[in-house]
Amino acid sequence: MATNKKKIFVTESMSQQGRALLDARDDIELIEFPNMISARDFEAKLREHAPVHGVALGGTSFGETELEASGDMQVVTRIGVGFDAVDVPALSKRKVPLMVAGTANSPSVAEQALFMMLTLAKRAVEMHSIVRDNKWAARLGMLPYDLFGKTVLIVGFGRIGTRTAKRCLAMEMNVLVYDPYKSAAEIKAAGCDPIADLDAGLPRADFVSIHCPKNPETVGMFNAARLKLMKPTAYLINTARGGIVDEPALHAALVSGKLAGAGLDVFAQEPPPAGHSLLSLPNVIMAPHVAGVTREAVDRMSEQTARNILSALDGAPIRQNVINPDVLG
Repeated sequence: MATNKKKIFVTESMSQQGRALLDARDDIELIEFPNMISARDFEAKLREHAPVHGVALGGTSFGETELEASGDMQVVTRIGVGFDAVDVPALSKRKVPLMVAGTANSPSVAEQALFMMLTLAKRAVEMHSIVRDNKWAARLGMLPYDLFGKTVLIVGFGRIGTRTAKRCLAMEMNVLVYDPYKSAAEIKAAGCDPIADLDAGLPRADFVSIHCPKNPETVGMFNAARLKLMKPTAYLINTARGGIVDEPALHAALVSGKLAGAGLDVFAQEPPPAGHSLLSLPNVIMAPHVAGVTREAVDRMSEQTARNILSALDGAPIRQNVINPDVLG
């Protein structure tokens, strides 16, 4: 039966807080889809319910095929801030805004980055096993490290990088920042030291924490040559996106002792395939791409996503959350 309601696709990972904001509107109809839906099934569902006017994405890809299937897409949103799975030029061509959740998950990702630094420095996994396996006497042979006085290089000084810097400063670390799109004055004002040349900064760092977006400029940024510039006692943390770090090169550096360890929340292929070379290394800690998906962050992101959708449908998109502002006129 025909309806004048706007149809909004929402992924099952959207929390009740976000749904409630949309449910409160009598001009909107919500249609749920699985967060891990296949591209083929997603396209079919869009065609089944077309016209579809808005979508709240988890990890689902979205581009020309999905735009065509939806019939009348007016806004695409992410329950998150990354958008490498969205074809932004395709959206811009049709004047469809892509909106993200702003700062909603940045505290959570910053906490995860610091957690990984602490877990590696304090050798938490090894200390746990010493007690569990009754190897108490071995504890003095693998002493942990302090973050106090160490130098961290933060790559990317946006929503998450700035919050990570604050947490590292609270640990009394020396904070270097590499971000060619931020002024030295802005970085200094935050109590950090700007680094104009990434290659020059890497040998100084005890920890490197990646917080830049994934794009053609950053894919493979941490390749074999760059990893060789790091101290053999240094740790690499990636809570940004898989593909920014060359995983075979990272594996080689870790097994050869050219790098002390790594903390990875993201991988080039997710989930990583069985037998992936990094999975069995004792000096790597891993998480399944959940740095920004805490209970609180999901609530904050879902609420912001709902507000993004409503703002776009009401003709006044929240500008600071629009990735392709050229569509706004």
